[in-house]
Amino acid sequence: MKKIIFMLIIAFVAGYGVLNYHYILLDDSMKIIRKTGIRYENTFIDARGSKKLDLLLKPDLVEAGIQDVLNQVDAAIKEQNK
Repeated sequence: MKKIIFMLIIAFVAGYGVLNYHYILLDDSMKIIRKTGIRYENTFIDARGSKKLDLLLKPDLVEAGIQDVLNQVDAAIKEQNK
């Protein structure tokens, strides 16, 4: 019984930790941004291809700083192309 309770506590803590961040899968990398609030929405996001523009329409991602992340990614791509 103690093992079950211990495993449930570990699972709860891990789940709570996952909900504190946005995990964004980009074309070449994965970015992690801290959330402004704990919600299930937009925890794991696929932003490959043209889906990056859709991210700018989500208020919780804009508040978390997605614009800065996308600017960094675009700057890195431009630097590689030079």
